[in-house]
Amino acid sequence: MTDDGVRVVLIGGTSNTGKSTLGRLLADRLGFAYRSTDTLARHPGRPWPVPGWEVPPHVAEHYRTLTVEELIASVREHYARLWPRIEQLIAEGAGAGLVLEGSALWPPEVARLTGSGVSAHWLRADEAVLRSRVRTAGRYPEATPDGRYLMDKFLARSVRYQDLLLAELSVLGSEPLEAGDGRSVEELADAVLPTVTGAG
Repeated sequence: MTDDGVRVVLIGGTSNTGKSTLGRLLADRLGFAYRSTDTLARHPGRPWPVPGWEVPPHVAEHYRTLTVEELIASVREHYARLWPRIEQLIAEGAGAGLVLEGSALWPPEVARLTGSGVSAHWLRADEAVLRSRVRTAGRYPEATPDGRYLMDKFLARSVRYQDLLLAELSVLGSEPLEAGDGRSVEELADAVLPTVTGAG
């Protein structure tokens, strides 16, 4: 439970920075509900198979045919459409408490909410860390050449998205948390919690 009025904690960042893992841990420690913006609407996501799920043809085609900048434009348009619903979730979560994480959280929009019971935090990781996580998740060595190409395109989109997000944070004077420097999720949570609870 927070003692300074913070009832909503937002965790933003590009894919594979560990937002969901950190979000769940913070929600557990604070006694808040946990939500991800990823659950709000469908958009081509990770283009690699997982047990029991194969990559749909339209998802593969999305990454195969669009340039990185076109992929960025597509996902930003998708996130813009989600923003009214995200604002609604934040307003609803202010009662019982909410940890909301996802790449759909964008610094300029979030900046207009902070200071009203909302605390925002951003994760970043070096490209090498993101590459390792994507390739591990997608079992890159076992993938087909096309499967590797799709993973590499997803990675390129993620890296570019992070660059744009960090540029926005710089304009706002905000510093991201380093999520790929060997710190555990518990250590990341320990870095966030004092800013939420007001504990020294």
